[in-house]
Amino acid sequence: MDSTNVTSDPSGFVLLSDAVPGIIQEIRYFSTFNFIGDRIDGYEEPVALLTKEAARALRSAANQFNAQGYRIKVFDAYRPATAVKHFILWGVEDLDQRMKPYFYPEIEKQDIFKKGYIAKRSSHSRGSAVDLTLLDMRTGREMDMGGPFDLFGEISHPDSRSVTDEQYENRMFLQKTMMKNGFLPIDCEWWHFSLAGEPYPDTYFDFPVSSEILRR
Repeated sequence: MDSTNVTSDPSGFVLLSDAVPGIIQEIRYFSTFNFIGDRIDGYEEPVALLTKEAARALRSAANQFNAQGYRIKVFDAYRPATAVKHFILWGVEDLDQRMKPYFYPEIEKQDIFKKGYIAKRSSHSRGSAVDLTLLDMRTGREMDMGGPFDLFGEISHPDSRSVTDEQYENRMFLQKTMMKNGFLPIDCEWWHFSLAGEPYPDTYFDFPVSSEILRR
């Protein structure tokens, strides 16, 4: 990664729980339940950070979802460049595939990068991308999207017709509402959205995921 485009300045970021009251967080890369199977470098707390602009837009989306009986559940938001390096080293050097049955059962490990499921320069490191789903407040359960977060394979493509009609409609409901509030989807992950007109389009950040970093 070009060091001239990397900074450790968190001044343009906010704690998502402060910006979007009531948001649910399950920060997978702080846990061991992720495609690698270890806590990811750079995740010091199970919290989500976003740029102020992205958080403001996500709050607007959350309000719309709430009015219809749903709450946003976030799996990942800002991702340090250190974490992306961890991903890359795992992909290139680490032979461990213990999480393959859960996260990439139908593709080979080396194809995770080739097919675009993990980027070597992640939009998450620019601070305005978020991975999320919806919780149905009537049932207390996640909406059925036809596959879980970070399931690497064609079934996770938003427009996949390998899912049921209801699952497809749930994906489109999520996508359309996020787009109405200024976010853009990608073609290989139903859960991933980036802010259109993001404030730092050419800057990659590398400070830890921590609430303390914003108080220093």
